[in-house]
Amino acid sequence: MKVNKIRFMATLLFTCALGTTQAQETEKSFIQENMEFAAKQYQLMLKTPAQGKEGKGIMPHSMRKDGTVSKGSIYLWTAGFFPGSLWYISDFLGDKALQDSARVYTQYMEPCKTFTDNHDIGFMMYCSYGNANRFAPKDGYEDILTESAKSLCTRFRPKAGVIQSWNGFRSWHGDKVYDFPVIIDNMMNLELLFHASKVTGNDEYKKVAISHAEKVMKNQIRKDYSHFHIIYYDKETGAPIKGETSQGYSDNSCWSRGQSWGIYGFTLCYRETGDKRFLKTAQGMADYYLDHPNLPSDKVAWWDFNAWEEGYVPGVRSRASITPVIYRDASAAACTASALIELSTYVKGAKSKKYLEGAKKILHSLGSAAYRAKLGENANFILMHSTGAIPHGGEIDVPLTYADYYFIEALHRYNKILNNEPLF
Repeated sequence: MKVNKIRFMATLLFTCALGTTQAQETEKSFIQENMEFAAKQYQLMLKTPAQGKEGKGIMPHSMRKDGTVSKGSIYLWTAGFFPGSLWYISDFLGDKALQDSARVYTQYMEPCKTFTDNHDIGFMMYCSYGNANRFAPKDGYEDILTESAKSLCTRFRPKAGVIQSWNGFRSWHGDKVYDFPVIIDNMMNLELLFHASKVTGNDEYKKVAISHAEKVMKNQIRKDYSHFHIIYYDKETGAPIKGETSQGYSDNSCWSRGQSWGIYGFTLCYRETGDKRFLKTAQGMADYYLDHPNLPSDKVAWWDFNAWEEGYVPGVRSRASITPVIYRDASAAACTASALIELSTYVKGAKSKKYLEGAKKILHSLGSAAYRAKLGENANFILMHSTGAIPHGGEIDVPLTYADYYFIEALHRYNKILNNEPLF
């Protein structure tokens, strides 16, 4: 009797192990196929000519109405994503030709190291040079990243303790212009500062990043762990004035990509500091996304969680009020997936499983025919159905370069998880 029981348990354990192994191999095949597809699409993208006066439009951004690719200047906030995607794909596949292209497109970005017009230098330089330095380091890369961090710090306002995002923003409610806006997107730029502190030994970069994250946590994250897209500060006193939105449906709504910026940003802040407050905030924002009653079953969020709901009213100038279709935002989903994979490694048990399974569901949705383009279509971008800025009336239901980037990054991270490799 005991022998039979032992045999049964051994068989059960073997079957479970076999099932786990097979499931992992299926997932690895899924990642491999998507990375190979991404390589093919981007090889086609690399053949498209530069656009604009003197070839200034060189970085793929989105798709025009005629189905052709739109390219932007190196100073556009999205410029770093294309070389960053090339780095991830080439590293995964071991593709030397794509790595060479990644290096070329990264080097285009060097003049941006002194960019101080807004906060976007983190997106621009860490996605390009940060990944270059990670996957194929070269003399001078660290210096460029440090110079970029110095440029970002010029926008730090000590009285408020935050990095000023834009130089001004005209409210959707009228003609009032605020001269000290801070947007949730800025959380994504802090990784550049943490990196600069580590390589230089100068804690000031890290202090700026922590101060900014603390103020965002205090002033911009609501009690339910949704967020205000913008917080306006008083330039003289540094005190927060009010919260509004630029790209969300209404001031009190939850813009889905802003939520993903927050999940990702606070997760990386926990990685770099070990501060449990940041982990709690990242978890709260992740739970808000995954548990929201308006989240579709495929876990690819609507562009705003509250669009067209009672109690949520766009500003009088916002085009959200005349856009009745509630579009999806693949870019929000892709960024969330990448963040959830990392977040799953900082918690245990049911929470870890929840975040990893959530990321897995998003990735499989994005990798399906519902969101992934056919080869040679979609202006050679990978993902369809992203939403840029409905209140502005721009980039609605189109591919966006950052959707591709975070999808590829998430696949790269997921592969490391399956191989029991550290993410960083």
